[in-house]
Amino acid sequence: MKGIVTKSTGKWYIVKLEDERLIRCRIKGKFRLGKLKLTNPIAVGDLVFVNLEKGLETGMISKLYPRSNYVLRQSTRRKHFMHLIAANIDQAFIIVTIREPMLKPGFIDRFLLSTESHNIPTYIIVNKADIYSEDDMNIQKGLASLYEEVGYKTILVSALDGEGIENLKSLLKDKTTLLSGHSGVGKSSLINAIQNGLEIETRQVSEYSGKGIHTTTFSQMYELDNGGNIIDTPGIKEMGFINMNPMDVAHNFREIFDRSEHCKYGNCMHINEPQCAVKESVESGSINILRYQSYLSILEDIMEQNSWERETDW
Repeated sequence: MKGIVTKSTGKWYIVKLEDERLIRCRIKGKFRLGKLKLTNPIAVGDLVFVNLEKGLETGMISKLYPRSNYVLRQSTRRKHFMHLIAANIDQAFIIVTIREPMLKPGFIDRFLLSTESHNIPTYIIVNKADIYSEDDMNIQKGLASLYEEVGYKTILVSALDGEGIENLKSLLKDKTTLLSGHSGVGKSSLINAIQNGLEIETRQVSEYSGKGIHTTTFSQMYELDNGGNIIDTPGIKEMGFINMNPMDVAHNFREIFDRSEHCKYGNCMHINEPQCAVKESVESGSINILRYQSYLSILEDIMEQNSWERETDW
């Protein structure tokens, strides 16, 4: 029987079958994503075929249907493996905070790279508006300006006092949406504010470290009363890209890709090449220096991990 994976706990998967039953399932055989090594071959959002086990309330996943898209991150424990965050989503929300925990713009760029490569519409959701000072709000406005210039909408919300929640509900209607971000930014609190009755466990940011404390330990899909689904995920510490080469990065930073057609050399990576239109745009201010620095940081990581070298035309 066909179904959709609604929760992943590592060894077991919860699958919602076509008849609305929820069944605990294991995997039969091996599932791969091309040549990539995966820590989890099945993700929340995957469409699968389940063979029900006779006399038991369990099943065996025997088939994985083709994915329309997926979001990956590098495994934190197994550096040469990737981890599937979710599959078959309509859009993604990256949840961030200006403080508690502190904002990390570089992480935003890394997450956007993972969704841009699969043409997944992505919104930047700035949570905890209720705690921000005037200086914090100025940072938020600068953040919104930076990303809206390259086509990403930023929305200021508060799970505590409800600011912006109705806006989020309208965006979520009839869509499957991935929520992701660092621990402590309030993903679970936002879901509780959006959907009454779930009462997902939440915890405060550590006063000692200023970092988030993991509450969500497994990815899980929740149905929304007004239509659609939210996929809640564990907090992400970092995003790595052993699955990409440097040209993938250049093609998926929107403003860099747009300007690259004016570079003199077709294989320009916008690092130290002569007559580079991207570097000229950074110097003139038409490409934001922070985004360019994120681009260079990701390139450096990929080159170090893959011992990457290239031939040049200049």
